[in-house]
Parts: sequence; structure tokens; C-alpha cells
Amino acid sequence: MAFKPLHDRVLVRRIEGDEKTKGGLIIPDTAKEKPAEGEIIAVGEGARKDSGELIAPSVKTGDRVLFGKWSGTEVTLDGEELLIMKESDILGLIG
Repeated sequence: MAFKPLHDRVLVRRIEGDEKTKGGLIIPDTAKEKPAEGEIIAVGEGARKDSGELIAPSVKTGDRVLFGKWSGTEVTLDGEELLIMKESDILGLIG
């Protein structure tokens, strides 16, 4: 992929959740919520302090993360739907 996020932004691929409930009911696509879990595809170089010093990002390519429901901007790159968001929109890493 020929896309590199700028500054403190990251490119995220959503990870789809289960299609069944714990009770075994199948959830139709129209009733599913968009997942708030994803995998980092690309990371920018980091934010800058007022002094110009670079603040390195806390995440790296391949990390699994949780993010807010309305976080990021949806884009389509190479036919794949992805999200571009600021690193501060990420709520945490999944171990």
C-alpha cells in the first residue's frame, strides 16, 4: 500500500466481530454495529512539541487497538475500507 499517514495519525483496518450471539442467534449485517477494534496498518512519524521536538508514537504497525465508536475518517484505499485517525483517538492496545 502506498499510503503513509502524516504527523500523529494512524491507518487502521477494522476487525470484524462475531456474527453470532452467545445464545447462537445469527446477527444480520443490517443490525451489526461497526466494530471498535482494529489493526494498525501504518503509523505517522509522530507529533511535534512547540519546541519542534518529535514525540514518537506509542503504537506500531501490527498492533491491535480499541478506538471510540465515532473515531476517525473512513477512506477506501486499494478497494479496502480503512480508517485514518489521530493516535489520541485510540483508547488502548489489546494484548
